[in-house]
Amino acid sequence: MSASETSIAKVLVVCLGNICRSPMGEAVLSATAKKRGLNIAVDSCGTAGYHVGEEPDDVTITTCKKHKIPINHRARQLARSDFTEFTHILASDSNNLRDIKRVAPDNATAEIKLWGSYLDGKAIPDPWYGSLSGFESTFEQCTALSNAFLDQLEGKQ
Repeated sequence: MSASETSIAKVLVVCLGNICRSPMGEAVLSATAKKRGLNIAVDSCGTAGYHVGEEPDDVTITTCKKHKIPINHRARQLARSDFTEFTHILASDSNNLRDIKRVAPDNATAEIKLWGSYLDGKAIPDPWYGSLSGFESTFEQCTALSNAFLDQLEGKQ
C-alpha cells in the first residue's frame, strides 16, 4: 500500500502558477505533518497553467532549504480529478478559491477552503511580486497555517 492509500488526509495546496506559494505550502505542510507523526499525502498545483513542468521559483527553493524543509515539485495545473482524489483543497487566496469553486465538478468530494480560514482568515500574499523578504513571510505563514490545519485535522481546535 502506498502512503497516500493509508493517509488520514489527502491535501492539495493551490495558488496561481504553482511555483511560489503552493509548492512551499506543500513542502511545509508535508514536513510539519511528518514531524507530528501524521501520515497525510500533500501535493500542490496552480489554477493557471503558466509554469506547467517547471520547478519551484529559485527563491522558494532557497527559502525552504534555509529552514531544512525538503522541496521537490514540478508545477501542474488543477485537474478535474483533483476534486475527488483529495480530501482537502486549500486555496492560497480568495481569487484562487473563487477559481477553484468555479471549475469544481458536480461530483466534487474534496472540502474546498481558503487555507487561511483555519487560522486567521488571511490570504497568503504572492511573494513573486514583492521583495525577497516576502518569501520568508510566506514561509512563516505556511508554517502557521500548516499547524492550524493539522490541529483541526487532529481535533485539537
